[in-house]
Amino acid sequence: MTSRSSSALRKSTAQRKSSPRKPAAGPKAGKLPEWNLSDLYSGIDAPEVTADLRRMDAECVAFETDYKGKLAERTATEDGGKWLAEAVRRYEAIDDLAGRLGSYAGLVHAGDSVDPAISKFYGDVSERLTNASVHLLFFALELNRIDDTVIDRAMQTAELAHYRPWIEDLRKDKPYQLEDRVEQLFHEKSQSGYAAWNRLFDQTISGLRFRVGGKELAIEPALTLLQDRAGEKRKAAGQALAKTFKANERTFALITNTLAKDKEISDRWRGFQDVADSRHLSNRVEREVVDALVGSVRAAYPKLSHRYYALKAAWFKKKKLAHWDRNAPLPFAANGTIAWPEARNMVLTAYRGFSPEMASIAERFFTDRWIDAPVRPGKAPGAFSHPTTPSAHPYVLMNYQGKPRDVMTLAHELGHGVHQVLAAKNGALMAPTPLTLAETASVFGEMLTFKRLLAQTKNAKQRQALLAGKVEDMINTVVRQIAFYTFERAVHTERKNGELTAERIGEIWLGVQGESLGPAIDIRPGYENFWMYIPHFIHSPFYVYAYAFGDCLVNSLYAVYENAQGGFAERYLAMLSAGGTKHYSELLKPFGLDAKDPKFWDGGLSVIAGMIDELEAMG
Repeated sequence: MTSRSSSALRKSTAQRKSSPRKPAAGPKAGKLPEWNLSDLYSGIDAPEVTADLRRMDAECVAFETDYKGKLAERTATEDGGKWLAEAVRRYEAIDDLAGRLGSYAGLVHAGDSVDPAISKFYGDVSERLTNASVHLLFFALELNRIDDTVIDRAMQTAELAHYRPWIEDLRKDKPYQLEDRVEQLFHEKSQSGYAAWNRLFDQTISGLRFRVGGKELAIEPALTLLQDRAGEKRKAAGQALAKTFKANERTFALITNTLAKDKEISDRWRGFQDVADSRHLSNRVEREVVDALVGSVRAAYPKLSHRYYALKAAWFKKKKLAHWDRNAPLPFAANGTIAWPEARNMVLTAYRGFSPEMASIAERFFTDRWIDAPVRPGKAPGAFSHPTTPSAHPYVLMNYQGKPRDVMTLAHELGHGVHQVLAAKNGALMAPTPLTLAETASVFGEMLTFKRLLAQTKNAKQRQALLAGKVEDMINTVVRQIAFYTFERAVHTERKNGELTAERIGEIWLGVQGESLGPAIDIRPGYENFWMYIPHFIHSPFYVYAYAFGDCLVNSLYAVYENAQGGFAERYLAMLSAGGTKHYSELLKPFGLDAKDPKFWDGGLSVIAGMIDELEAMG
C-alpha cells in the first residue's frame, strides 16, 4: 500500500517561483494540477519566511520569560483561570505559526526531496523550529504538575473551559513525563536523532532507481507497474524492485535498527510497558481495543485474504499467483485510463449525493489548487492530505496515473481534507484528530465513491471487477495493515536483544506476509526486502493499525447510514467537526457503535467476507 498518510509529518511539496516544474503526467490522464503553496508562502526565499522565523524565535523567548515557573502558583489565584486561558491562547498562536512554517517546508520537500536547495531549506527550517520550541517545553510539563483540584477550579471560568478537552487530553501524558532538562535534551537531540534518520530514508527512497525494460524508474512508477495489465511488466517490475532493494538493504536495515533503538530508549525512559503503548496513548485508544482488532483480523485471514486470493488465482486460471501479481488488474476488468476531469467528477458526485456541504468543501481542493497530482522525479511516493494549520487549509499530494485505484486514493485523501477543514474551527491545539478516527473520513469517502460507481455499473463483468477491486482495497487496508503492525511489533520486540540483520528482518517480513496472504500467493525470492519502502515504519511507528481501525469502523458506520431514516449526514459532519475535542467512544455513541464490544470488529470484517461471498457466487 502507498503512503496514504494524514499524519502531521510536516511534509509536502511546492514549486519555487524561480524554477517552475512541468507536470510529468501520462498523456491519457490529462493535464494534472500542481498545488499553489502561496497561501502559505510565495517561495523558499520569500522575505515572509525569514520574518516569521524571527517572529517565532522572539515569541517563544517572550512566552518562556512571561510564564516559566509561574503556572502552579498563578493558576491557584482568584483570576487564575483567565490568566491561564490567556497563556494557552498565546501558546496556540505560536503553535499555529510553527505549523505554517513547518508545513510549508515539509510540503516543498515532499514535492522535490532531491533538490539540494529545497533539502537545505527543509533542514534549516526544521532546525529553527526545534530550537525555538525548546522555550515552550516547560509549558505542558508545568501545566501537568498543577494540582487536580486547582486546575479543575480554574476550568470553571468560561475562557479556560474552552480549552478543557486539550488540557484533559494533555494530562493523560502526565505519567510518562520526564524531568524538564531530560525533556529538553530529548527534544533538541531529535534533529540529530530520529528526524535525521527520517530525512535519510526520504532522500534515499526518492533517489532509488529501478531498471525496467531499459528504463530507469523512480519508486512510484515502478510500484505502479505491479498493477499493469501485462504480466511480463509486472514480473519485470517485481524483479527490478527486488534487485534495487537488495543493493540498498544495509542502509535500510541500519535506518530501521537505529529508529527502533531510538524508540526503545525513549519508551524505557518514559516507562511505557509495550512497544506500541506510546502510539496507543497518542491515538487515545486502549491497548485492549487494538489487541481485539488485531486478534479479530488475524483470525479472519482464512475467510478474507486467503479465500479472495484463491478466487483471483482461479480467474487467472492458475493455482497460485506470484507475489508481483497480487494487485494485477483482473482479466475481465475494463481497460483504459481514467482522465483527471472524470476522476474529479466521480468523487464530487458521490460526495454530493451524500452531503452537498461535503462536496462543496471537497470542490475547493480543485478550484483553489490545493492538490498536487502529477508524478515527478524526486516527489514523495504515495499520497497524503496534510492539514497544515487552522489559519490556512489542507493540501493533498498524490501521484495520479489514471488507474481506478488512483480515483479511490483521490476520494480517500479528499475525505481527510474535508475532515481537516471541518475540524479547523477548533484551533491549532484541538483540531488534530487521533489516527484511529483520522482514517474514518477518508475510508468513508472511498466507500461513498465505490457505492456510487457500483450502482451505476450495469454490466455484470464490470460489476464483478469493481466489487473485486473494492475487496482488494479493503484487504490492503485491513489485512495488509495488520500484517504490517504484526511485523513492526516483531522487529521492535526483537531489537531489544540486539541489532537485526537485513536477512533477519526479511525473515520476519516473509513470516507475517505468508500468514496474511495465504497459500494462493507464491512468494518468490526477492520479496523478503519489500518491507524497505513502507514509510509508516519510519515516520510513524505502529501507525498502520489505524487504517484497519478506520476501515472496520466505516463498514459498521456505513451499515448505520444505509439503514438510517434521516439526519445521518448531519450527525456525521458533526462528528468530523469535533476534531480532537472528544474521545472516539463519545463520537461513535450517536451512531449506536461501541468499539470496545468484541463483536464490533467481527461486524466490520463480515462486510468484507460478504463481498467475497458475492464474488464466489458470480463464479
